[in-house]
Amino acid sequence: MKIIKFMVFSLFVLLPFFAGAQDTEQLESRIDSLTEEIATLDKIVQKLSKFKVSAYIQAQYQYGQENATLKVGDKNENIDKGFNRIGIRRGRVKFEYNDGIGTGAVQIEANDKGISFRDLYIGIKDPWTKRSQLMAGVFNRPFGNEIGFSSSGLESSERAIIIQNFFPDERDLGAMLTLRTTKESPFNFMRLDTGLFAGNSINRETDNRKDFIGRLGAEKDINNWGKWGLGVSYYNGSVYNPTTEAYEMDGKRFIKVDKGEAGTYMKREYIGMDAQFSFFNALGKTSLRAEGLLGTQPGIAGSSKSPNTGTRPENLPENALYKRPFIGYFFYLVQDFGVSPFSAVFKYDVYDPNTKVKGDEIGVEGSYTSKTDLAMSTFGLGALYRFNKNIRVQAYYEFNFNEKSVLVKGYNEDRKDNVFTLRLQYKF
Repeated sequence: MKIIKFMVFSLFVLLPFFAGAQDTEQLESRIDSLTEEIATLDKIVQKLSKFKVSAYIQAQYQYGQENATLKVGDKNENIDKGFNRIGIRRGRVKFEYNDGIGTGAVQIEANDKGISFRDLYIGIKDPWTKRSQLMAGVFNRPFGNEIGFSSSGLESSERAIIIQNFFPDERDLGAMLTLRTTKESPFNFMRLDTGLFAGNSINRETDNRKDFIGRLGAEKDINNWGKWGLGVSYYNGSVYNPTTEAYEMDGKRFIKVDKGEAGTYMKREYIGMDAQFSFFNALGKTSLRAEGLLGTQPGIAGSSKSPNTGTRPENLPENALYKRPFIGYFFYLVQDFGVSPFSAVFKYDVYDPNTKVKGDEIGVEGSYTSKTDLAMSTFGLGALYRFNKNIRVQAYYEFNFNEKSVLVKGYNEDRKDNVFTLRLQYKF
């Protein structure tokens, strides 16, 4: 009996310890469970950190003189009066996944003209330095500086005239190799981009030919007060001629050349140079950018623009190619004012599609020259106001000038085609 009483007493004494041990086991189990949950969440966060979504929307109002061409809305309904339009210039969203070695990106555009894509590419970096890369798909062409400049950061309302004409949509379908040295190398500020492209912008391939594009660039900081950049670019390609005839310059006129068959090609060749320089001063940050191109551009009688279609042109007389020697250049001055949200913009832009003829030499009967061969230039003034890192307001006025010829109808004097743009941008 005494033994039983002792056992009962012992159980009462030890019961709290058994209960404490059970609570400890439950606590340890809960800690283990939370640790597993945290590890799982950490893996999810790491994966999500590799995925990036960015977007921007540009809504704008434009006023143009009677002969102007606006970027939003329909053309002028009153040919003898100025007109205005409101619309969405750009609405873009980009999805990108980057795991450190591989990159995949898709960019969609929606505006008042419809929905299309812009970027659609994959990239693979070298696993050692992660500074060299192979890209394939649709992406910016590696020519000059302005093509790779995001439209959301551009200080003027549009890119230079020659860039819009020669590199529509800025992008092309192709493959590109980027080579850079290690960060420890004395040449780490240099970059070489070379690639083969279809040559007709974001559209599908239409022939067996590929265009070569390459750029050697350098960019470097100057202590903590400035930065400089330089680049030289080269484009060597061709344009499909659907007819048996083509036109080439001989002196001050085009001569007709019999190609013997339809479906030949005409050479397309550009040489470009670009330079950038920015520095801090008493006013704030001053940025200077300049770029120039010269070479040979095949176009049709009515346009000197590069191909921008997913189908080959038909065998029609108006689609015959004209080989034109050209020159184009542009210059930017952007002045920030201290830490204020204001910036002032000045831009001068020139494009001469045919350097062989000038003024009244254009339009001479039998020369096959036309308004397409007239030079044009733009003097732009603008201002930027940044409410914060997401919202920006842009006001920009373009004074547009054209080369004059008494022999070209409508171009015997400067056309009234100035344009004012007021744009609100939200970027996120």
